[in-house]
Parts: sequence; structure tokens; C-alpha cells
Amino acid sequence: MDAESQKNHLKAYGITYWTLDNQLKVNWLLNYRGGSFLLPDTERIRRECQIRGVSFEVISNDKAEAILTEISSPSKNMESVILEKAPKIAVYSPKGNLPWDDAVTMVLTYAEIPYETIYDEEVLNDALLLYDWLHLHHEDFTGQYGKFYANYKTAAWYIEEKKSAEAMAKRLGYDKVSNEKLAVSNKIRDYVIGGGFMFAMCSATDSFDIALSADGVDICEPMFDGDASDANYQSKIDYNRTFAFKDFILERNPNVYEFSSIDMTEKRQIPKMTDYFTLMDFSAKWDPIPTMLCQNHTALVKGFMGQTTAYSRDQIKANVLVMGENKTNGEAKYIHGIKGKGFFTFYGGHDPEDYTHKVGDPKTELDLYPTSPGYRLILNNVLFPAARKKKQKT
Repeated sequence: MDAESQKNHLKAYGITYWTLDNQLKVNWLLNYRGGSFLLPDTERIRRECQIRGVSFEVISNDKAEAILTEISSPSKNMESVILEKAPKIAVYSPKGNLPWDDAVTMVLTYAEIPYETIYDEEVLNDALLLYDWLHLHHEDFTGQYGKFYANYKTAAWYIEEKKSAEAMAKRLGYDKVSNEKLAVSNKIRDYVIGGGFMFAMCSATDSFDIALSADGVDICEPMFDGDASDANYQSKIDYNRTFAFKDFILERNPNVYEFSSIDMTEKRQIPKMTDYFTLMDFSAKWDPIPTMLCQNHTALVKGFMGQTTAYSRDQIKANVLVMGENKTNGEAKYIHGIKGKGFFTFYGGHDPEDYTHKVGDPKTELDLYPTSPGYRLILNNVLFPAARKKKQKT
């Protein structure tokens, strides 16, 4: 999985998942040649790699043992983690969305990793209990319809989505979309606390935390929910309820395409050509979880924008781990934390290979980016629940 030897990093994750799905175990060699996978040597696996265009090497048992011995040396910042079972994957996304509407569904489809789509009704009926891994589509959990009001309030798609969301909320027994989304957020929170793994990108990250913090508080203006927001609602926000963020100030203006001060999009002064973030270097033996989530063939990853592009460092809780950052701009791009018995990862931005993705832009053709470091981070998270867990030390 290093830069020189692997011609399709993304599909290599699909091969690993396929191997696990066929009841075979895999060793993930953290920090060894870009986070390589050591798979059993079978004719079926070789053939599948050839069909999918994934580079591989056949090595002897003696060579495999030598690699594992090298990795186990205290002087090497490497570790071997056993992947045991293919995780069952759910993507939280509206039913009408196509796979290319979201970077995660796009890369899962490209890597040939199976997933199921669920939405509010399934979440409220406890369907999350059936899954090991949950991805949150670029959702607005606050009930403000993505804050697209200023630019798209007269657009047919916006009017239809608002109408559909209101009908669904009513059908599920809620008087407002914001109340229904809060109920969904609380179900997702409980899923994580109970031991689930949640991965979110772009606006699903901060809007999820904002919804949790505003439980019992009306933060929606009349064009969103038909009545006025609570007076002085900022003072009623409860940061103790959030997963990752603290001390943020909500954006009250419905005409501003922003949820709060968490996001760095409007505060950035970085030209596209120099917009990169750095992956942090962790101890593979002491901190295998963040090491696993940061496996890549480069430590420097191209930045990319979104409604929520990156996170203000001073508004991230102390117990949340920053795994990718742009120090120049004082922002975190890729963060991870533990909640109860479960885990969450937040990744800022919309599409790792589409710098400024806009509404209506064409889909990204991943055949053009088979070695994308930004997409590799998503797939690290997909395989994480398959690992035999070791307790994080720091």
C-alpha cells in the first residue's frame, strides 16, 4: 500500500473487505509500506486482485514471519492488527440520493464494498442495532434545510425537499422537522454510546453536535419551522451534550450559509495550490486506533472544501483527538473520539478530489483517482470495526 507499488489503493480495501466477507482473517500491517494488508494466499484472492486491478505480491511463509518479526520490534513504529470480520455498513442518506451524491457511497461503490441505505424511519425504529458502522450523509440535523435558504429558496429541488421533510416528520409523529431530526440525533448518539462506530463528513459533523446541544431549544427561524426561535437561545446551548465541539457560537442569520463558529470555511486565507493538511504521527504499538485511521502512502493530503470544511481548534473538546490538521490556518480537518463504548470520526469537507464541490456539479470519476490519499482516510474508517480492539494508551 505504499505510493510506488500499489496502482489502486482504493480497490485494495475492497479486496480486504471481500476476504473478510469470505470468513478469512487479514493482518493490517500498520506503518509498514503504507499500511499494507497481509492476506492468505489463495487462488481466488489472486484472481480477484487481478480482476479488480489491485497490485499484490506473493511471499513465502518465511518472508511473512520475517515481516511480522520486524514489525514487532520495539524499535519500529509499526504494529500488526488482525481484522476478523467484515463490518455491516449503513449509510444514513435520503432514499432518492444517488451513490455519487456523497463521497462515502461513491468510494464504497468504487471499492465494491457493500452497504445498506437507511434514513429517519429506520433509525427511529432501532435499525441501527443491525450495523457495525454508520456513515452520516451531508445532512442538516438542526432542521434548517442545510441553510440553503438565501440562494435556493425558490429552487424547485429546495421546495420539494422541504415539503418532503415536513411530510415525513408529520408521518413519524413530530410537529416540526427540527424535533424529528433531534430524535434521530439522539438515536444515533445512543448507538455510538452502546458500542457503534459513526463516521461523518461535511455538514453532518457540526450540525449533529449542534442538534444535540440544542435539545429543548428552538434555534430555527420562521422560514424553517413556521414560528420564531427562542429568545437568547445561544445562552441555552448545552455543550455537555456534544460529541466533539464546545464553546461555539451559532449563526443566527438564516441568509448566511453557515451553522456556527465551528467551521473554518469563511476564515480561510489559503490558496488552493497550497491547501494541504498533515496527518499526525501516532505510536502504532501504544495507539493503534488513530494509527489505523491515519494509514496512508503520504502524510500530506490535499485539502478540499465543503459547507463544513474544517474545525476551529479552540472549539474542539480536550478529549477529542486531532488526526489531521492545517497548522498554518489553525484548523483541524480530521478528528476522532470515544463516546461511551463506541467511536466517532469527523472529516471536514465534501469530496476529497473535488476542491469546491457545488450543488449540481458532476460526480467525481474515481477511476481518475485510484490512489487518492483523501479517500483512503474514509476507507480506513470502514475497516476499523473489523479490527481486534486494543485499548488506546494515550
